[in-house]
Amino acid sequence: MEHKKKKIPERQCLGCNEHKPKSQLLRVVRTPDGSVSLDFKGKVSGRGAYICHDVECLKKARRAKRIERNLECEIPDAVYDEMERELNEK
Repeated sequence: MEHKKKKIPERQCLGCNEHKPKSQLLRVVRTPDGSVSLDFKGKVSGRGAYICHDVECLKKARRAKRIERNLECEIPDAVYDEMERELNEK
């Protein structure tokens, strides 16, 4: 009896557009109450978008408004600044 290989979920980074295993990416989440934040565990309920653990990818996605389009909401500059700060700390 053959064992099937477990499928590793992949997501696309909105900064560099590379497909990577979900575990290697950082999730940006829009919660049901409309707030946007970084989800380091990947467990927060809400709509998610993914970026690499790289400030450059966040900046690219921010410039092209990819995260806003993906999460279907406006993201204030303060939230982006906070995400950049958190990324630099990790």
